[in-house]
Amino acid sequence: MASSSRRATLDKATIAVIIPCFRETAHIADVIAAIGSEVSQIFVVDDACPDGTGEYVRKTCNDNRLQVIIHEHNTGVGGATMTGYRHAIDAGADIIVKLDGDGQMDTSRISDLAAPILKGEADYTKGNRFYNLDGVSQMPGLRIAGNLALSLASKLSSGYWNVFDPTNGFTAIHANAAKRLAFDKIDKGFFFESDILFHLYMLRAVVADVPMPARYGGEESSLKIRNVLLPFAAKHWRNTIRRILYTYFIRDFGIAAVELVLGKLLLLFGLVYGVLGWMESSRTGIPATAGTVFLAALPVLLGSQMLIAFLNNDTKNVPRTVLHRRQ
Repeated sequence: MASSSRRATLDKATIAVIIPCFRETAHIADVIAAIGSEVSQIFVVDDACPDGTGEYVRKTCNDNRLQVIIHEHNTGVGGATMTGYRHAIDAGADIIVKLDGDGQMDTSRISDLAAPILKGEADYTKGNRFYNLDGVSQMPGLRIAGNLALSLASKLSSGYWNVFDPTNGFTAIHANAAKRLAFDKIDKGFFFESDILFHLYMLRAVVADVPMPARYGGEESSLKIRNVLLPFAAKHWRNTIRRILYTYFIRDFGIAAVELVLGKLLLLFGLVYGVLGWMESSRTGIPATAGTVFLAALPVLLGSQMLIAFLNNDTKNVPRTVLHRRQ
């Protein structure tokens, strides 16, 4: 009964799929052929592919839902996705689903991604390959470790403490939410999936994870965790600072901001005072007095408690009101 209800809702929506491509001739035809009838439009964005993926699709795929866009210059997966967003919005799509052309994403899950948006529960949904333990067991150990580190960094930088697996590129967004994004400011490279979460948080959009299994075949992912870990860490740090400043000091100023500022000051004072006292004791050979130890330890304890309280407030500040329903 629930399945029938969801299908009836999906039938009333225009769902567009965008597929950013770079050297995807080996899998793209199979990916397009597997896209179900719930999808009304398919936009293949050839990001200046050396293997001519766009022309290959034009010659081999006869799907009348298909439109091929070819970039003259490579922009990266984020830039190609934004091109797809623009075309899907102009074409009147209600839901825009982004999937890769390498065959790692199960196209039968498109309806699952769209359902929370159409029910008014989310503005943006994304796949989560870590929900099912059987699927996780198929992942290489290095990829699991890298995703865990990036997921924690993404929670800090985006403010979405309720989502996981930030590098998952199988996503869906309501067109009304997509229209509000600053397309030109979103990262054009592989950091796109994490950066768009930051920009969605700035809009106070609701984001939800949709569990789905990982799929690995003969294809090789272009994203190498070991190559992006440090650059991603730097970008996450930048977005964390921007998000906290804007959320707690510009858009609003409340108890969380006080906890953050006082917590840092107290922690810094306690650490510096304690280190200086320890150095002085080492130089003179005279043990530090109980008062000196207490004066160093108390600010550290109070500062740590305030920072923990700030994090507690931040985890509760996840957007709850769906953006695309606000008029």
